[in-house]
Amino acid sequence: MEQPDATGVWRPDWPCPVRHLLAQHRRGPGDPTLRLAAPGEPGPHWRASRTPEGPVTLAIDPLDAAGDVHARAWGPGARWALAQLPDLLGGGDDWTGFEARHPVVAEAWRRHPHVRLGRSGRSLEALVPTIIEQKVTGQEAFAGFRALVLKYGEPAPGPGARAGLHLQPTAATLVSIPSWAWLGLHIDPARSRAVVTAARHADALERVAARTAGAAADLDRAIRSLPGLGVWTSAEVRQRTLGDPDAVSFGDFHVAKDVGWALTGGEIDDRELAELLEPWRPHRGRVPLLLGAAGLRRPRRGHRASRRGHLPHV
Repeated sequence: MEQPDATGVWRPDWPCPVRHLLAQHRRGPGDPTLRLAAPGEPGPHWRASRTPEGPVTLAIDPLDAAGDVHARAWGPGARWALAQLPDLLGGGDDWTGFEARHPVVAEAWRRHPHVRLGRSGRSLEALVPTIIEQKVTGQEAFAGFRALVLKYGEPAPGPGARAGLHLQPTAATLVSIPSWAWLGLHIDPARSRAVVTAARHADALERVAARTAGAAADLDRAIRSLPGLGVWTSAEVRQRTLGDPDAVSFGDFHVAKDVGWALTGGEIDDRELAELLEPWRPHRGRVPLLLGAAGLRRPRRGHRASRRGHLPHV
């Protein structure tokens, strides 16, 4: 393997579940921007990204016996990516003020005390696949995103290309894709227009995401000001870009029903979910996070792959 452009070692102050934190950013098992080693394997995990300083390939090892995370990086964005690695792996996630408030949440937290929210700091990379996931099944969305990246992205720097990693397309590339080509990717006009519009505002979105104060509220307003983007899309992006602990994916087909089933014993709607989660503000997003980590999901019925329109309000 060729020499990395930069290396780093980070010692988290908790037993950081590296694979779990990186998986928050994965878009299906075939995501060409992220390759995770199988659970229990020594790694590394591979990630390709576009940083403010240029493309990067990251090779991140699981936590070692000494409690360290070792990482290597290739490409112009190597040093930026290594400096940002603790945030990506949840090092900046502050649980101060969070209270379990419910025995089911308390038990989930007890069993999964090391759950964190990572933050990538890159809004467009979170926004593009999120838009593609609007109003279609996960299987369709993952296939569309994969096709977009493989056709219009580029191989990741260094050994990333040999690992099968690709970078997402640049904002300029996204804007240049003709409407008929999106159809060939099985991405309909409503979603492709939203992606192109977001790409045209990419610089402004990245500036908002880089703010140190008020970024979550500002990014929420910026995203929802764009045509075709709503509360679900904003929450999904803020969760990944900023690690926003108060972001809740209202409008998702599963979230309200799963949280209601876990905490009340029955399915609820978004209005009831908002009321149920209100006491946890400004940590509302941690409740679905913990319940998901504990595998507390209502029993699924029917053939999930054939379901359409799983995001009725985006």
